[in-house]
Amino acid sequence: MSLYQKIFAHGLALGDDAQHRVYADRKQEMFADLSGTVVEIGPGTGVNIPYLPDGIRWLGLEPNLHMHDFLRKKLGDRDIDAEILERSIQESGLADASADFVISTLVLCSVPDVPAAIAEIRRILKPGGSFLFIEHVAAPPGDWLRVVQSGIRPVWRPLGDGCCPDRDTGKMIEEAGFSSVEYETFRTGLPVVSPHIAGRAVR
Repeated sequence: MSLYQKIFAHGLALGDDAQHRVYADRKQEMFADLSGTVVEIGPGTGVNIPYLPDGIRWLGLEPNLHMHDFLRKKLGDRDIDAEILERSIQESGLADASADFVISTLVLCSVPDVPAAIAEIRRILKPGGSFLFIEHVAAPPGDWLRVVQSGIRPVWRPLGDGCCPDRDTGKMIEEAGFSSVEYETFRTGLPVVSPHIAGRAVR
């Protein structure tokens, strides 16, 4: 598993430039007003760090140790009070109502238990705190792409570190008990991992 995680980390790093091309504008807008304590789940190689404002307290929950060097390098010249924790969101160990923001980009597709992860996000958010997310989700029922996503999942999942291309993540966020949930659906032109949602859920 450690070898696989190392290979996955380096492979993920090779895709950083592609992620910037696809998501940069949305991230710049979504993350511009971050403040206080920000918890990022599954920060990976640090692809979101360029979009974070200086002056925040940032906690990165990253269970793959092979990602940590990439994160430290990208955090090196930033004015961010940062801490990298070798934990998943399911076992965050963070106090109730301790985060002003939680951010997640392309992570909920691969967590073992999405409702449990979202419940933990809601638990650690302060009242009025926001969960900001960009996630790829299942195509609509009956769409040919949904058939492809479901058919390819048994092969896709082990190759993609647990990624499930056919999860209805938006619905699960809506049903998690937040005071409000708003998101938009958009397409990127990427195969299999489309459409996407981007939005905010407020505790």
